[in-house]
Amino acid sequence: MIERRVTERARSAGTTRRGGTVARPSLERREYQRRRARLAEMMGHDAIAILPAAPVAYRNRDIEFAYRQDSDFLYLTGFPEPEAVAVLLPERNHGDFLLFCRERGADSELLVGVHAGLDDACTVFGADDAFPIADLDDILPGLMEERRRVFYSMGSNPEFDHRMLSWINQMRHQAGRATPIEFVALDHLLHDMRLYKSAGEIRLMRRALEVTANAHARAMGVCRAGMPEYELEAELLYEMHRRGCRSPAYPSIVAGGTNACALHYTANSGVLAGGDLVLIDAGAEYEYYASDVTRTFPVSGRFTTPQRELYEVVLRAQLAAIDAVRPGVRWSDPHERAVSVLTQGLVDLGLLEGDLAGLVESGSYERFYMHPTGHWLGLDVHDVGDYQVGGEPRMLEPGMALTIEPGVYVAPDDDSVDEVWRGIGIRIEDDVLVTREGCEVLSADIPKHVSVLEDVVGAGGS
Repeated sequence: MIERRVTERARSAGTTRRGGTVARPSLERREYQRRRARLAEMMGHDAIAILPAAPVAYRNRDIEFAYRQDSDFLYLTGFPEPEAVAVLLPERNHGDFLLFCRERGADSELLVGVHAGLDDACTVFGADDAFPIADLDDILPGLMEERRRVFYSMGSNPEFDHRMLSWINQMRHQAGRATPIEFVALDHLLHDMRLYKSAGEIRLMRRALEVTANAHARAMGVCRAGMPEYELEAELLYEMHRRGCRSPAYPSIVAGGTNACALHYTANSGVLAGGDLVLIDAGAEYEYYASDVTRTFPVSGRFTTPQRELYEVVLRAQLAAIDAVRPGVRWSDPHERAVSVLTQGLVDLGLLEGDLAGLVESGSYERFYMHPTGHWLGLDVHDVGDYQVGGEPRMLEPGMALTIEPGVYVAPDDDSVDEVWRGIGIRIEDDVLVTREGCEVLSADIPKHVSVLEDVVGAGGS
């Protein structure tokens, strides 16, 4: 790794075009334009919206994490680079979208390759005007001065919060300068917009799930007793990378045996044992859009009788929850359906005792199933959007994407149940799109039925 310093001689040659390819928007320009136009209409003519790009994050000392743009910033601009600020000024005479970004020939081009620069900010990403990010302090306060309301997501970027407050204080202490009178939470508007996926977004999510399907198939095919969990994780990552997804949507979970009873286990440091189940929760990110799929299967390719019986309970609950996904039902309905089926299954197997209605009302099932049945999915794996509106569960509508992921987790030290169940963790998760007619399971190609799993596990990688 070359130390990240640039000599004066290199700076003097900074205008030379360096290698690399300038990134382009993931979606068509007009989609970002429509989003900005809709936001501008909601803001009104006397407002300004300000969105900073995600800051660069450091892994340790001067080593950076791979850069990933802020999802709200990306949603409005498609611009993937750091050191940028987007500004929306409704009804501005010369266009309402301004972008501050790095200039071409900057020192960092020598280190990491070409930037979009001011010209591409306009011609490729659709900005009406572009300015050097170094000029932000000189230009942005003047733009704010012209508007009464500032739309900004306070708290998500503390360093930029400080700069915003500094500009406001400067304006207040300078005679004759107007100051915005109201700050409005920008993320509230944006997150409701992001909840409804366009045809272009759905296309990218389908591609993410195609890659995810191949990754899970590879993991199932190569799985064997004695394999470290991290080796199975490596197979997942290899398949994602080779199919064009440079990153998983979240750290992959590969949990063998009792490790599957920890909901967000990511150490992936155990060794898979014959006779155990392995739970894999892994999804690819394609062009910034996430997938999120969980499968649980036997390490050696055959379920034991208790494993199969408990697995079938979870599968029935998941299928019932998916069947409940359609327009006009409450967000909570699939969860309630999963809980009912799951609780009855636990009673049938002897893990719970009592009346179904009473067990559900008391929450007795939460000993074994302690998380929601799903979450929104999109640019973030746990995507944005309110789950309640007016104090009531939100109604599902076409274009919403969500996960359906019931599970059962029997603690290894739970001596209140027969020992045949102890230490078994099972989760089955699919990605579901709400359609006009009902729903579509976007991850339907990934095996989850017992007979199919027993055919493919250990059959060799793809």
